[in-house]
Amino acid sequence: MGTGALTSYFDVAQVVLYAFWIFFFGLVYYLHRETKREGYPIEVDTPNGEVKTMGWPDAPTAKTFNLPHGQGSRTVPGPRPDEYEVAATPMWRSSGAPLQPTGDPMVDGVGPAAWAIRPETPDLTEDGAPKIVPLRAAPGFGLTKRDPDPRGMSVVGCDGVVGGKVTEAWVDRAEPIIRYLEVAVGEVADGEEGTSVLLPMTMARVKRNNTVVVNSIRGDQFAGVPKLANADQVTLQEEDKITAYYGGGTLYATPTRSEPLL
Repeated sequence: MGTGALTSYFDVAQVVLYAFWIFFFGLVYYLHRETKREGYPIEVDTPNGEVKTMGWPDAPTAKTFNLPHGQGSRTVPGPRPDEYEVAATPMWRSSGAPLQPTGDPMVDGVGPAAWAIRPETPDLTEDGAPKIVPLRAAPGFGLTKRDPDPRGMSVVGCDGVVGGKVTEAWVDRAEPIIRYLEVAVGEVADGEEGTSVLLPMTMARVKRNNTVVVNSIRGDQFAGVPKLANADQVTLQEEDKITAYYGGGTLYATPTRSEPLL
């Protein structure tokens, strides 16, 4: 028998190979099962009604995670949160049929404007402070002089209509970048009482003519952006609704966007 051979037909290399196969199969099984902690069972709408399916393997046993900074705990799989009613109907009786909005899809959360149910608490830094805050509430943060300062610039929608004026920038204190621009809409843009909304920086383009262009919604639709409960912080749920509103505008802002090209 050669070096490493256990018998004439079995050696150490084979043992290591088989052990790796068993370990790899177990790892894939474990990871695939762990992915089913949320989102399962899958709900499928069929002509005969709603069908729930889990697939193989089954969901893992419940596990409780302790959240940091006194935010309690979360058990998954666990009771599903109450879902909001979708104001839309299938265009035909078939599984996976597209939805036809029955109201204002950008407000009702339909299609690209859909949002997930998330906690009504802000995202926190490692030391437990709100992560995304306006510059007025973030001592030590500011805008570099090498970049244009968007504060005071007019915000223009996809139709060329001015929807408001930038009054503040919101910074991510964990990653020093601008996350949102605070936009004054309505009469507040003229120095009187009005409303302020957030504009995701990724949906805005700062132009050389001192304007901020947003191609996803019209100028008059800035007034419909979901509002904040606290003027100096944004919750995870509010972030989801705000980004969904602008994302939904890419399809629903104008009638022509939801029509076929041909």
